Amino acid sequence: HGRTRPSRGSVLVIFLLLHSATSFYLPGLAPVSFCEPGQAGKENEVPDCKIFVNRLDSVESVLPYEYTAFDFCAIDSEKRPSENLGQVLFGERIEPSPYKFEFKKKVDCKPVCTKSYNTNKPEDKAHLDFLKKGMLLNYQHHWIVDNMPVTWCYDVEDGQKFCNPGFPIGCYVTEAGRPKDACVSDFKDKDTFYVFNHVDITIHYHVVENEAAGARLVAAKMEPKSYKHTKVEAPDCAGGPMYLNNKFSGELKIGYTYSVQFVEDTHIRWASRWDYILESMPHTNIQWFSIMNSLVIVLFLSGMVAMIMLRTLHKDIARYNQMDSVEDAQEEFGWKLVHGDVFRPPRKGMLLSVFLGSGTQIFIMMFVTLFFACLGFLSPANRGALMTCAVVLWVLLGTPAGYVAARFYKSFGGEKWKTNVLLTCFLCPGVVFADFFVMNLILWGEGSSAAMPFGTLVAILALWFCISVPLTFIGAYFGFKKTHPVRTNQIPRQIPEQSFYTRSLPGIVMGGILPFGCIFIQLFFILNSIWSHQMYYMFGFLFLVFIILVITCSEATILLCYFHLCAEDYHWQWRSFLTSGFTAVYFLVYAIHYFFSKLQITGLASTILYFGYTMIMALIFFLFTGTIGFFACFWFVTKIYSVVKVD
Repeated sequence: HGRTRPSRGSVLVIFLLLHSATSFYLPGLAPVSFCEPGQAGKENEVPDCKIFVNRLDSVESVLPYEYTAFDFCAIDSEKRPSENLGQVLFGERIEPSPYKFEFKKKVDCKPVCTKSYNTNKPEDKAHLDFLKKGMLLNYQHHWIVDNMPVTWCYDVEDGQKFCNPGFPIGCYVTEAGRPKDACVSDFKDKDTFYVFNHVDITIHYHVVENEAAGARLVAAKMEPKSYKHTKVEAPDCAGGPMYLNNKFSGELKIGYTYSVQFVEDTHIRWASRWDYILESMPHTNIQWFSIMNSLVIVLFLSGMVAMIMLRTLHKDIARYNQMDSVEDAQEEFGWKLVHGDVFRPPRKGMLLSVFLGSGTQIFIMMFVTLFFACLGFLSPANRGALMTCAVVLWVLLGTPAGYVAARFYKSFGGEKWKTNVLLTCFLCPGVVFADFFVMNLILWGEGSSAAMPFGTLVAILALWFCISVPLTFIGAYFGFKKTHPVRTNQIPRQIPEQSFYTRSLPGIVMGGILPFGCIFIQLFFILNSIWSHQMYYMFGFLFLVFIILVITCSEATILLCYFHLCAEDYHWQWRSFLTSGFTAVYFLVYAIHYFFSKLQITGLASTILYFGYTMIMALIFFLFTGTIGFFACFWFVTKIYSVVKVD
């Protein structure tokens, strides 16, 4: 999605990064031209406007449900649109609806269907109870027309207008008479549900100037309303609101209706038709200012760390090399003393190499996915593309995972390369899949639309076993053939007693603070987009934060590694991995704080799902940041001990 189109010539990378949040509309999506009935003169022009319905979700529950689960007006004769892998993983269930109208044709209070309920019948009572539960938890519709969300725009504080891509199915007035969520002043009855059974839809269109006929839809807005309908069989959108007392029993009829009007808009172009939604996102200006402020602070801190490292190392290397050139060389001290032990294989080298292989796979996947997102290919307009791209890339990146794991395992002196590659294939992905499978069982049990079908699970397992695993074996074959002639002393050097600041645990705990400081603002908006169902589109800034996170993890880990080497502690491998990997612990703590302070999630199932998915994200983040720290220290240690003249 985007706001401005990029030039076709060569564009500077920094321009792409800074403007990707306001970049162009998704490449490859062709606009659809609409015309009045009987005037279709071209192949692209269609007179019918069709509304598709997506899953219903709530900020008070992690469980999304299909549109038909609430017994709304549905249509069975039409085929559902095809869904990509990302949509299935996210639980998006897009299906056709009976809400249809012709371009430029005004519709007033058109009936869709009438739902009749009798509380004496168990099936009808179950439908009513589920509908009341949805209104109590503020579940919201998500409608789509011409691949664009139908938005509900309303005034918020300071006279601003907020356009929500969803609208509630109803609202509830408590027993104390307090209206919840979308209930307005007209809804006064206590302990009563009000059903929004009518929608006023306004379609904004833009006439294409260089074509004889045809127009393109640039906005779709609606307003939910509640009507009792004096005559349900012939609705007139009159009478009071459609209410349902919580203790109601007997027969009830709910008539669903809609009205449509068309408005020509000469200002909005098709390529920027999502802008009015994105510009109305809450606290957008604060969000941009906070991200820029965070970037400036992190860049400043990273520059300071880099300057300290360069100046200190330059002086150390110059002093040690000068001492070696003197005939009566003084006794060596500091980090040069451990040159014969610094490449000594670490304990649990098998596990560390497996973590490094999986972390490399995740790092490349995230980098490529964010790069494509910056170019606009994974915008909100292309539903499910982000998750599809990430999963496919992960499957195809088995080769670098196997290569890195096998190469470092061999450098650690390992000989069981088959065990190493099998663990690389199945350990970390297996933990993620097991967690995901348990979450899926809970979703199945709750009847949620987010539950992945059995066929999709089999397809994912097939991708894993038939593509990722063989590619990992190929990478491991080439990685294990590499030799690592590293000289180490036969007898390990005794490590002197360490001060509090040079011990492992304090260094690991301190090492994750700076990387977490550069991401926590972005983390807040990412968690909002996942759990509060807000649209995330600022991939340009996310990519910049990603790069700065890599730099910060590297520099913080190198700095602490240097201090430990100066204290003659040569066990740097695991410490470097855990130092930057500890950022995931801060992420987990923040996610717990976010759950209790920001979310309104209720119910045991939703709570388990939240923490289950959070553990998956924390594990992925741990492998990603830990791998960055290890590679940074590996480069640093290799560099300094090759520059210094060692006898």
